[in-house]
Amino acid sequence: MVDYEFEVSIVMPCLNEEETIGICVEKAIETMKKYGIKGEVVVIDNGSTDKSVQIAESLGARVLSQPVRGYGNAYIKGLTNVRGRYIVMGDSDDSYDFTDIERFVVPLRDGYDMVMGTRLKGEIKKGAMPWLHRYVGNPVLSGFLNVLFKTGISDAHCGMRSFTKSAFEKMHLSACGMEFASEMVINASKANLKIKEIPITLYPHGRSRRPHLRSFRDGWRHIRLMLIYSPTYLFLLPGIAFFFLGMSVIVALLGGPVYIGGHGYDVHVMVVGSLLAILGFQTINLGLYAKAISYTEEFYQVDNVIKTFYNIFTLERGLYFGLLFFSSGSGLMIYLLLKFLYNEGFSEMRLAILGMTLIVVGVQTIFSSFLLSMLNFNK
Repeated sequence: MVDYEFEVSIVMPCLNEEETIGICVEKAIETMKKYGIKGEVVVIDNGSTDKSVQIAESLGARVLSQPVRGYGNAYIKGLTNVRGRYIVMGDSDDSYDFTDIERFVVPLRDGYDMVMGTRLKGEIKKGAMPWLHRYVGNPVLSGFLNVLFKTGISDAHCGMRSFTKSAFEKMHLSACGMEFASEMVINASKANLKIKEIPITLYPHGRSRRPHLRSFRDGWRHIRLMLIYSPTYLFLLPGIAFFFLGMSVIVALLGGPVYIGGHGYDVHVMVVGSLLAILGFQTINLGLYAKAISYTEEFYQVDNVIKTFYNIFTLERGLYFGLLFFSSGSGLMIYLLLKFLYNEGFSEMRLAILGMTLIVVGVQTIFSSFLLSMLNFNK
């Protein structure tokens, strides 16, 4: 059992917060004294040029320096170096109430791994959150995250949350910017951490300058991270849709033109179908590569897709089907070449499109099988 120096570590990132850092540190220290909590306040300076560091140190906080800018970079520096069993994190702009520390610690004592504050189920004071963030940005991003990862969290981007040090070590966090908040929720869910939500109050920040958050830039960073962490939605589902749509078009037109609503669809549409099938198959392969890398590098818990795939897949089976597709396509192309050489002309464009598609899919299957086997070599 790990012997911790403190029960609780309060972690605050800081970048030029001289107007509010003192208020936050004082609230945290006084609250821990009030409830008899043995703890520390850790401030991570992210390159401040004002008096933030001096103020924090003078009030009893331990200040760590993280010269590489970024919300995630600052937190990872601090969270890695805390000395407490339980960690409470929150912004140092006085928008979160550090007198709430006890509410974030009690569930951890009771066996929860993580406690998430939820502003959307609590109270948002007038002027504390822009209308666009409150009614569009946060609900949409949290909803998108829940669709992809089934977390069930109502406010995935709330900046005040707590967790055990052992839970932090299980989350393997690495995001540099504001998307760190999403990564934490995603990895907590994938690690099957026991999570509790509590309503909190969000207050207007106490600084006179504009906040560090940039709505559209940081919103995109959250979306980008969610997609990267979800190869099924980014690659596999679109790839499967493209592949089957393309092959359906090829098969439907193989016997001749199809007329719908007085319009004829012929070989030119088959070419589009072939393109869709090839793109779709390549996208499926990219999804399998992404999942295989995550599986072998243990980025997060293995999902059923890659687990089922590797239960079925072997290099030999991949090579067999790849050669089958390649041979079938090559056979069609040889047949058409012989017809051409015997002066029968080149009139079987539909068979040529099908043959070309099968050859490309076959070659991709062969080389993808080798790569997927290499990625799973030591498992």
